[in-house]
Amino acid sequence: MKGDKLYIFLFLAPAFAVTGVFLYYPFVENILQSFYKTDGFFNSTFVGLENYVRLLNDEIARGALFNSLELMLYVTIFQVGIALILAIMVNSITKGAGFFRTTFFFPIVISGAAIGLLFTLIYNYRNGLLNEMLVNLGFERVLWLTEQSSLYMVAIPTIWNYVGFYFVILLTAIQKIPNDFYEAAQLEGITGMQKMFKLTIPLIVSDLKTCIVLAITGTLKIFELVYIITKGGPANSSEVLGTYMYQKAFQDSAMGYGATLAVLIVVLGLTLAFVTNKLLQKDEVTY
Repeated sequence: MKGDKLYIFLFLAPAFAVTGVFLYYPFVENILQSFYKTDGFFNSTFVGLENYVRLLNDEIARGALFNSLELMLYVTIFQVGIALILAIMVNSITKGAGFFRTTFFFPIVISGAAIGLLFTLIYNYRNGLLNEMLVNLGFERVLWLTEQSSLYMVAIPTIWNYVGFYFVILLTAIQKIPNDFYEAAQLEGITGMQKMFKLTIPLIVSDLKTCIVLAITGTLKIFELVYIITKGGPANSSEVLGTYMYQKAFQDSAMGYGATLAVLIVVLGLTLAFVTNKLLQKDEVTY
């Protein structure tokens, strides 16, 4: 047994070392950095909780937080909801299922930067795809990225990018449900929409919970799509925590305050994931 434990330790040691160096050490260093005021990358002064007090009084940070939460709501509802509908539809067909699986999953393999550039061209006022279509139909050009609409315009590519990821998870979960359950439900007269709500969804609640948690935590990490499409504008109307952290840490050289925003993102993600798990824990069904 001692020899087996030694082998286990030797095999796990490289993974622990890499995780410690590239994940845990930077995270701890980031927490420590949040207690300092920095001028550039090298001049640091210990200020205690001053950065956190500044965060509480920062209106732009408050707006970025609300935008992140609003974007999280859209992403969670539409990404997971559309993925569930697509998974149920694809599971119900016998021919062409492989084609649809590949098609729906395809956006995942495209980088966020490429998708951001694509939608920047689509929303372009002068020669963007949407405005060119409107002009050809006899309508006036529309300014798509305004203070009122910029967050919605960012939410669209964000949702489209990751629907396929949750689609694959939910489709796999649905396909694991034994056929005996559906046969018994058919004998009981449960068909169509009743089968979906009374059988399919209750049996994949744990997988739905996983998708919801991933969608919530993933939204807090959104950066490149927002930065490329709107850069947080106009007038900070689409600013999210990720873009604001980048602005403060790397453009304004306020590394300490940027680290404070990073701590907020981590704490918020862990809190929301914990609350979501607690709320959905009682609804799980095993088979």
